[in-house]
Amino acid sequence: MIGADVSVAAELLQSGKLVAIPTETVYGLAANAFNSQAVLNIFKAKNRPSFDPLIVHIASFDWVKRLATVFPPKAQLLAETFWPGSLTIILPKTDLVPDVVTSGLPLVGLRMPNHSTTLELLSQLDFPLAAPSANPFGYVSPTTASHVADQLGDKMDYILDGGACKIGVESTIVSFEDPEKPVILRFGGISVEQIEAVVGTVSISISNNSNPAAPGQLDKHYATKKIIELVNSPELLWDVDQHQHYTIGYGEGHFSFNLSPTSNLDEIASNLFVALRLADQASQPKIVVSLVTESGIGRAINDRLRRAAAR
Repeated sequence: MIGADVSVAAELLQSGKLVAIPTETVYGLAANAFNSQAVLNIFKAKNRPSFDPLIVHIASFDWVKRLATVFPPKAQLLAETFWPGSLTIILPKTDLVPDVVTSGLPLVGLRMPNHSTTLELLSQLDFPLAAPSANPFGYVSPTTASHVADQLGDKMDYILDGGACKIGVESTIVSFEDPEKPVILRFGGISVEQIEAVVGTVSISISNNSNPAAPGQLDKHYATKKIIELVNSPELLWDVDQHQHYTIGYGEGHFSFNLSPTSNLDEIASNLFVALRLADQASQPKIVVSLVTESGIGRAINDRLRRAAAR
């Protein structure tokens, strides 16, 4: 059931149910982070492996003191700069956070989403929300309520409709396992340049393995059912046979889907998952997508595309 009633969503979450929630990045599949059985139901609904930890969504800085044992100065500075926003900060967890949320890891990822509907929802609850993206594990993330309904509608009790997601790619994840040395574990809506402007040089560890320290680190993720081929520039799509290939590009030229006629990276990010979903439903058997410049949010866009294309 899709609706916009925050009170209905709150009542269902209080009773241990699953609710899809809107954020500025993608839609999340939420449950009471303190209810281990409800959290387990997230993993079951998504067919998500138990070794892939979840992000905990909060509405105020007060929750950090309850959920994390330390809040290093650089982490505080990032939170004060980018929260609410598409930044997840990983900190050593307190015993209040169930191990199922963190896949047994001693660290928890915290985020304050920049979406008025979900912030209102969180303000009505006396618990935070564990919430990965609201899609079957490994598939393209949802950026509208209808995307959620199409794929997981029968797995939850309510889809809280907050409109289309503005940013369109998941949050950037920064780990403070070492309080003095922030490490970026996932590219996302906040760029490396923005983070380094606040806290100085950071390390980057965008690992590709089967033992992730954070969501979105597996080799194959954000994937379509069809094979995706990547090219280095949209010009290389101009001569591709569009009867056999669904082409996704940007700028000048004719494509099956133009992510941004002006080559605006923010617009490309916002449209990316929509384009991949349409490509998967189209008649062409293959998808060809152009990578973007490796700067700003472009790093997150290319990261999603490379993982989606992995076979």
